[in-house]
Amino acid sequence: MADIIQLLPDHVANQIAAGEVVQRPASVVKELLENAIDANATIIKLLIKDAGKTLVQVIDNGVGMSVTDARLSFERHATSKIRSADDLFQLHTKGFRGEALASIAAIAHVELKSKQEHDDVGTQIVIEGSEVTSQEVIVTPKGTSIAVKNLFFNIPARRNFLKSNPVELRHIIDEFHRVALAHPNIEFVMYHNGSEVFNLPESNYRQRIVNIFGSKTNEKLVPVNEETEILKVSGFVGKPEYAKKTRGEQFFFVNQRFIKSAYLNHAINAAFEGLLKDGTHASYFLNLEVNPQTIDINIHPTKTEIKFDDEQTLYAILRASVKHSLGQFSIAPVLDFDRDSNLDTPYNYKDKNASFPTVEVDSTFNPFKEEKTMRSAVKTAFRKEPVASWESLYVGLESKGTKSPNDFSELQFESEEQTGDMFSDDKDAEAIQNTYQLHNKYIISNIKSGMLMINQHRAHQRVLYEDFLKQITIKESVSQQLLFPVEAHFSPEEVEIIKDVRDDLEHTGFVFSNFTKDVIEITGVPINVPASEVSLIFEQLIADIQNEVPESNFSATDLLAKSMAKSLAIKIGQSLTAKEQDHLVNSLFGCKEPNISPANKPTFITLSMDELDRKFV
Repeated sequence: MADIIQLLPDHVANQIAAGEVVQRPASVVKELLENAIDANATIIKLLIKDAGKTLVQVIDNGVGMSVTDARLSFERHATSKIRSADDLFQLHTKGFRGEALASIAAIAHVELKSKQEHDDVGTQIVIEGSEVTSQEVIVTPKGTSIAVKNLFFNIPARRNFLKSNPVELRHIIDEFHRVALAHPNIEFVMYHNGSEVFNLPESNYRQRIVNIFGSKTNEKLVPVNEETEILKVSGFVGKPEYAKKTRGEQFFFVNQRFIKSAYLNHAINAAFEGLLKDGTHASYFLNLEVNPQTIDINIHPTKTEIKFDDEQTLYAILRASVKHSLGQFSIAPVLDFDRDSNLDTPYNYKDKNASFPTVEVDSTFNPFKEEKTMRSAVKTAFRKEPVASWESLYVGLESKGTKSPNDFSELQFESEEQTGDMFSDDKDAEAIQNTYQLHNKYIISNIKSGMLMINQHRAHQRVLYEDFLKQITIKESVSQQLLFPVEAHFSPEEVEIIKDVRDDLEHTGFVFSNFTKDVIEITGVPINVPASEVSLIFEQLIADIQNEVPESNFSATDLLAKSMAKSLAIKIGQSLTAKEQDHLVNSLFGCKEPNISPANKPTFITLSMDELDRKFV
């Protein structure tokens, strides 16, 4: 039998590796930014066109590459990061496999420009689908510039699997956040289609968080600092009252590398136990420093998963550190109800010596000095006249043994005429309650064939959804003007999302007076929408748009109506009066599609008399 095993050509092997390393344009952004950081760059620029499908370019002022290094960088398993297998447990760089550039070059058009500081000229290499088309000497500034164009040009199937531009741009911004947060000492600039998205100067960690997520973030942060022999924890957690419904602001960095860990995330949730509302997630930006020999990064191609030697100990330390910070800054509740918080000594004063208080003495004070008063004059001027008691008002009205002319005891009145009411039976019938609320979750109503059970939350969603959809499409809405404008604070990225759907929001009844980089000012809201719910509505809307970005105008209005209906619908556990129950039932069956909620889930079920009878057999 002939031999059937053969070595794959390099370009085929590179495309297979690209399937693991490069899943979308955001993967290219991550790899190129990490290479720039490994090159000791202090200024990194990211240029994006069409959400990375047309162009992803990273420009840095790092050490640059020689002619030989520039050519070798696109070969598989060629890297400057490690020399032997032992180096895998002493990693201080982002990359180490030597697969990223080779994989990217296999599925895109790549143009590399690089120059070292002591060289007079640099090198330019152009690669298309793993084939080098040109290599020239050019004049270029110190550092490296890599432009990746036409991603997946030779794999149409992979290109068709890419999502819409807003979705892909969101993934790119997520990767940009992860890298920029891990390195506040590096200046980052990002452009998309020629417009500046982020400009992050070199700063400390707190300023970097505020620059990315908006100025309002500053007051939400609680510092966390703990150092042990095993683990050093530093960073910030968000205050419980600012917890969000999404997990967008949760970042773990191990040795300046972003990771995902459900186990460590559980430690944070344990520290916040009892402080968060149901369905909300705390924000955290935590840097963990551990011995590189105690972790294994070489598990997943994206390097976002890490294996720890002793996860249980890290869990305990992390949980205790966060809990200590929440208690230190009076975030967690205490049992001492009589404690005066003004008497607490801050932790940064614990090592300072107490100073003696300075006492000021008034040398002219004489306790025996007489003071002239005007008490007698005051007494005569404001003398209080005696007031007669209330019984005196009735003196003389009635003499003993005589009857007062005002005595009405013997007066007779004509009896009130009793008339029949032909509608009395109908009124009694109206007084009978036709609906009942079960566990503040379901509304029970009787019908001819049996019993109707309605889910109040889903039913109200359906009613509100059709109302909002009608208002947006017909563009006839009623707005309730606010006495004082409401300011909602969001990150610059979230403000742009709201701007995109501003017209549709205005058709529902919202009135906007001002948009800034991270603040939205609202002067009017739809009727029956409380001003206190505005921020929650926008948070839910932003989360829905990020998870399901619409491409057509109709789907945008549909998504907006669904999101607002979900935010404003009656919640499970809310008690309703009999009138409210009847109104909800009547409104539901006045809808075009009363059977299902906007999320295509049933709003009610019916139990026939036969089904009920069978239960008692």
